[in-house]
Amino acid sequence: RKERERKEKKKIKGKKEEERKKGNWYRIEQKRMICEILDATNLATTWALLWFLATITVLVVSGVPFYYLYMHPTYEAWRWKTNPKYPPPELVKLEIMKSLKGVVMVTLNPALTLWMAKHGYSKGYCGIEENEYGKTFVQFVVVWLVSDFYEFFYHYLGHKIEFLWEQHRAHHLFHNPSPFAVIADDLFDQFWRGLPLLLFPMITPINVDIMFGTWATIFYGYGTFIHLGYELPQLSAHNWLINSSYHHHLHHAISTNKKPLHTGFFFKTWDQLFGSTHQGKCFCCRCQHEQGKRTESDYKKVVKPDYSVLLEPSFWTSGTTAKKVN
Repeated sequence: RKERERKEKKKIKGKKEEERKKGNWYRIEQKRMICEILDATNLATTWALLWFLATITVLVVSGVPFYYLYMHPTYEAWRWKTNPKYPPPELVKLEIMKSLKGVVMVTLNPALTLWMAKHGYSKGYCGIEENEYGKTFVQFVVVWLVSDFYEFFYHYLGHKIEFLWEQHRAHHLFHNPSPFAVIADDLFDQFWRGLPLLLFPMITPINVDIMFGTWATIFYGYGTFIHLGYELPQLSAHNWLINSSYHHHLHHAISTNKKPLHTGFFFKTWDQLFGSTHQGKCFCCRCQHEQGKRTESDYKKVVKPDYSVLLEPSFWTSGTTAKKVN
């Protein structure tokens, strides 16, 4: 009996080793997530499916807050809108068009990651074994911190180096962004900002499910919040650790070439270390309230654009350029 158990354990161990040699693809038979949905045998098919899923995600995650905060604004919500003005529908249209175009490049690195892991060209794997929860949590934290610094530093360089600014400046067409501006970048920026998704599994064994999940929630989810144009009363702009939507709105409004300000994504720490925080007068909503601003009479004077035109096909077929809008 003991000999039989020993052989069984050896067989299981050999099977796991074989799976690792194949690229650590399926670590276990259950609890598969992304790897179960995407076979990744064919790169083009994987890329196309990721593009489809990402497109739906962008339209839903950005579209829901836009519907409630922009298409159906209220005075109570407007009191916490950093810029009291609303962007014209033409600029929102440009945000959406750039985002949908950008999704093509945004999904390239994830597609390559899955394909390389499937064919044994990287150290990426999927699935979580019961005894690996602690290890998986550590991976989540490392991916979060390293990615957050990478996003900050690449963004910082985009405002310091002339060539990179030429690629990034398209994102700054949107001085008063809406939730649709999260990935409204040119293709060059899209590829380089998503590069960690390709590099992590090439450097070290890493759980692809956790890596993708971290980026989807923290970077697109939180990215939607900081592009929301609205501040959370519960998250003061004066907190010492986390960038709020006020800081990113400030970045869109006054950060330009050779002038990086609040280029960080989640943590303020990087901007504090690099001296790229705003030192001028604060214009966050809380400070405006203390100055007696944002009254109901102020709200009545604000122009509320008719965003329902975004639902009309004719609006999308009409030509719209940045020069025409600005």
